[in-house]
Amino acid sequence: MTANPLKSLSDYSHFMAELLAQPNVKSSTVVVWSDSPYTGIAEGDVIFTNGLRLRMREDVDFDAGIIMSYGYEVYRGEERLYWYDDFPHPSDPALASTIPHHKHVPPDLKHNRIPALNISFNHPNLPAIIQEIEDIDKVSRTE
Repeated sequence: MTANPLKSLSDYSHFMAELLAQPNVKSSTVVVWSDSPYTGIAEGDVIFTNGLRLRMREDVDFDAGIIMSYGYEVYRGEERLYWYDDFPHPSDPALASTIPHHKHVPPDLKHNRIPALNISFNHPNLPAIIQEIEDIDKVSRTE
């Protein structure tokens, strides 16, 4: 695997295929395609063996090797547990450390936001998101 899979459609496609071939992934509808010679999109749902579902979208600039925009939503059944987005909220000082990256969490998903420490435009985010989903399963088994 290359150091930065965000540098080409081929590297990004291989990265996504390997990542989604993990034993904890039950099924995936994620597709990766290029919408220009320099950009691409990954979009779809990932169903995990613990019953959680990730709905994701990433817009990637292969020339710059960055994620231009993203959205990650995690569900249990039809219940949305939390989501990450990159819409800036500059008036919220609690988010300044990771602006524009943040996570929407209960109890008021729309308005309750916390900094997203492992999310970036400069590296793949899905490994951290998948680890978080696995950790939810570990916590629920110990409760």
